Amino acid sequence: MECTINWMPATGMGMVAETGSGHVLLMDGAPDGGGRNLAPRPMETVLAGTGGCTAYDVVLILKRGRHEVTGCQVKVQAERAPVDPKVFTKIHLHFAVSGKGLPALAVERAIQMSHDKYCSATIMLAETAEITTSFEIVEA
Repeated sequence: MECTINWMPATGMGMVAETGSGHVLLMDGAPDGGGRNLAPRPMETVLAGTGGCTAYDVVLILKRGRHEVTGCQVKVQAERAPVDPKVFTKIHLHFAVSGKGLPALAVERAIQMSHDKYCSATIMLAETAEITTSFEIVEA
């Protein structure tokens, strides 16, 4: 896996990341740090990637279990250390999983499997952050 990040001086602190899979992601900083608030902060992209990683796992695990999952939303809330390096210290992931007749135990198991075994992002971030989860099932 690879990624190339280029700073765009004319934007203040804007950056463009080109991923190894050929996609582009824009990032920027807050105005008080020289940015112009034109794109997500780099650490916000870490959280977004973490939510995407675990949502991917949960959906895939439920589908492989032959459950009728039709949607998955993850709301991620995080706290950071007050001093540099401002690592994440707490991360909470709330899953809203939609489907027909989804058993709560299956959803809980899928989230736990992602958290314990499959999601590289949450497993890595658990080295510095307390990670908690919750979920709700939305009948579709």
